[in-house]
Amino acid sequence: MVRRPVEGDVHVHYGQIYVESDPDSFGPGLAEAFAGQSAGLCGAARSGALWLSTGLHTGSVGFTIEVHDQAPPLDAVWEEVVEVSFRPVSGSSALVQWAGEASWELDLEETDYRVRYCAKGMDEACRQDTRLDNDPQLDWYLLQFWPARPAPDRVLKQTSASAAYWHDYARRQPPPPTPAERANAERTRLAQEQAERERRLAYERWDWGGQLPSQALRDVGGNVRGLLPFDPALVHAIDAVGPAPQRTVALLAARHACEAAGLAGLDWIAAGLTALAKGSPLPPPFDDPARVWQALESDPRVPDRTVGRPIPPGRPPFQPPSGDGAHTPMPKHEQTPQIVGPAAAELKLPSPPGPPTQQPDGATPYTLAVTIGAPDPSLRMSQPHMAVPALLGAAEADPLQAALDAVYAAVATYGEDYRTLLREVWSACQGRP
Repeated sequence: MVRRPVEGDVHVHYGQIYVESDPDSFGPGLAEAFAGQSAGLCGAARSGALWLSTGLHTGSVGFTIEVHDQAPPLDAVWEEVVEVSFRPVSGSSALVQWAGEASWELDLEETDYRVRYCAKGMDEACRQDTRLDNDPQLDWYLLQFWPARPAPDRVLKQTSASAAYWHDYARRQPPPPTPAERANAERTRLAQEQAERERRLAYERWDWGGQLPSQALRDVGGNVRGLLPFDPALVHAIDAVGPAPQRTVALLAARHACEAAGLAGLDWIAAGLTALAKGSPLPPPFDDPARVWQALESDPRVPDRTVGRPIPPGRPPFQPPSGDGAHTPMPKHEQTPQIVGPAAAELKLPSPPGPPTQQPDGATPYTLAVTIGAPDPSLRMSQPHMAVPALLGAAEADPLQAALDAVYAAVATYGEDYRTLLREVWSACQGRP
């Protein structure tokens, strides 16, 4: 009895096509497929897979697959013939084109097979390299399966230079690893993967102050990374208290920031804080960020106050679990530019700035100072300009982001005295007045 699951034209690319039975694998590499074989053309060194070489580089070849119940006779029409042993590793085996572009189910049982791969026209196809749709057929292939006990691979017939090349290639490959070597390599791989997972978890725990973050903290965005170095335990505490206390924290941070900067008595700032307390949308000018900064610049009541940059406390460097320091480099968070300003008149630089740029009539001059990395400890910042983002941040739709953004901006507003603010925030998180 003969069954033909594939018969007709099959497209090949890079002179190769495959039989695959492992759903979790993309098949073997070339050297792995032929490792330790004496026969080329059909690489069977990797369990559950066959690498089939063709003379044609790209195009359609004649291809037939037959499944027999016993060894079929060898037809003299074939110019190249090799045999290998094969056993599927799952109940689904398929002929698969390069890059998985198409496949044909073979319905092979999970048992041992002998495989005969026959070819003709390989050299002419190799010379032509590519076959277009209307070109005559150049090479043909027959792949036969029948149940048989495993046996060494062998060359039954060889006439072409293409087949000779592949037989020579196979014979130059080192033998494949033994089952014991494969098992040991797999154990080593799994142990390395587990160790790497543990290192990454340890790094993330260290990065977040000794505690893994919740999914909400991973996803929140905003200024969570900015606040984390100052008090990671507080970041986790803000996350844990829930939406209503988070809104309380956001309002507290916004109020304290505005008070510290001398803004709380301004009518439009007071209106914004009142809206926050009521849970209402922020009134003008807070509904337009550009108008907020214009209002801050144009209001003569805004005090000229500066504060030194807050410097977070130091902490020990990360130590990998192994203690030997041999590990994959941990991911580094992208340095966030620290924007100070935006008003030129409110920024106190350690050295005099250059001459001002000519501005159009009626334009408000702004200077943007950006630092990446460790801040200059001598840099002074405008407290009013640090406080306004606390009010804006407190109005974020996500209560967690609102709390984190408002507290981070308030820390910048307090500057060197940021610990005073954080004590107040801790009290709010713990439910103390």
